[in-house]
Amino acid sequence: MRSVSLVLPATDETYSLAETAERAASLLRDRDLEFLMVTSPKLTTAACRATIEELRGRFGEAVVAFDQSRPGIGGAIQEAFARAKGAYVVLMASDLETDPAVLPQLVATLDAGADIAATSRWRGGAHFTGYHPVKLVCNYLFQLFFRTLYWTRLTDLTYAYRAYRAEVLKGIRWEETRFPFLFETIVKPLRLGYRAVEISAPWRARTEGVSHADLGQIMAYAKVGLRVRFLPLYKLRYSSGT
Repeated sequence: MRSVSLVLPATDETYSLAETAERAASLLRDRDLEFLMVTSPKLTTAACRATIEELRGRFGEAVVAFDQSRPGIGGAIQEAFARAKGAYVVLMASDLETDPAVLPQLVATLDAGADIAATSRWRGGAHFTGYHPVKLVCNYLFQLFFRTLYWTRLTDLTYAYRAYRAEVLKGIRWEETRFPFLFETIVKPLRLGYRAVEISAPWRARTEGVSHADLGQIMAYAKVGLRVRFLPLYKLRYSSGT
């Protein structure tokens, strides 16, 4: 049995966070689960913290919650990666934008030998619910450009719903602290030659909380993608001496 750490950044989610954890526990009941709930000292609401405490009462020590000390969503997730105890680490959302029903397939993909199990909203046709039409076109063009640049068959490089072997995450030098970090977490492993297998997964707009993403971030994502593509490989790896 492979242990699994679920990284769940939490700011204003309540019922959706609870449902995510409960469904994950049910779907992966044959696994040793760890729920890494990363909170923000300034942004996480009292209601969200109360939900986390309720989940702690239900799942006990499997729920590990901590306030981030590094800035931004990227900084928060980097801290979760460093703390993760599972053999597999899953990056997903706490607001049900990432469907927990896909979790067994993600984990099975790693069991079968992949280094990364990635999801795609485009594989088999677009699976977007509540996605702005302009953003959809921009997303498609972005994917087309960067999948060509990276010579990859992956069709969705920006859907931050993925499972990783823990050693993959812990051996890479992460740099981004804001939302482009979610792009960095796939392009750096691709440059380093890790094997990523993609499965189809839906996306639906959150029904709780406020999204912190916007169209302006596409330039920031593109900057990261271009920079990483041409960095020397040694600069992508983590070294305790640097």
